[in-house]
Amino acid sequence: MEARAKVFIGGSRSLSRLPRAILNRLDRIIDKGLSVLVGDAKGMDKAVQGYLASKNYDQVIVFCMAGACRNNLGHWPTHEVEGDSHGRRDASYYGRKDRAMGAEADYGFMLWDGKSRGTLANIEDLLRREKPVVAYIAPNRSFVTLREPADLDRLLSRSLTESPESGPTTQPLGAARNAVLF
Repeated sequence: MEARAKVFIGGSRSLSRLPRAILNRLDRIIDKGLSVLVGDAKGMDKAVQGYLASKNYDQVIVFCMAGACRNNLGHWPTHEVEGDSHGRRDASYYGRKDRAMGAEADYGFMLWDGKSRGTLANIEDLLRREKPVVAYIAPNRSFVTLREPADLDRLLSRSLTESPESGPTTQPLGAARNAVLF
């Protein structure tokens, strides 16, 4: 039996609405039967969980910290990640869960507000692991496909507030190897 490709879906906690363009991408993920790895935070994790639950999609694993799964709207299987012993529930603590999703995923789908350091760290981690990322850039309602760290550098050197000319688009960064992932 062929293993399903896994996509790590994450995003900024400040984002909690799923625009039609993101719903279309989530529908493509469902149509392709990809396994979804998603966190348990409020904001985008919870919004994505809600949509996948409304579609009765069962190819989902919720990653959370051991003993403390905050959201699992579809009652899916969980993957609990052990925290360290310092006791603080900070970005470093929850970042362990994100690194675990990045290690297990084949692709990333990141929904970024243009500010979140956590989402940016997830993009950087996936690219370091040579895993392609589709990033939705919320300030300009556009998608970019990133395949290497240089693609992210080019994205960050551009203004994230520039509006696309005709709604949500997929902007290629890099060479012709920019096939649509989902």
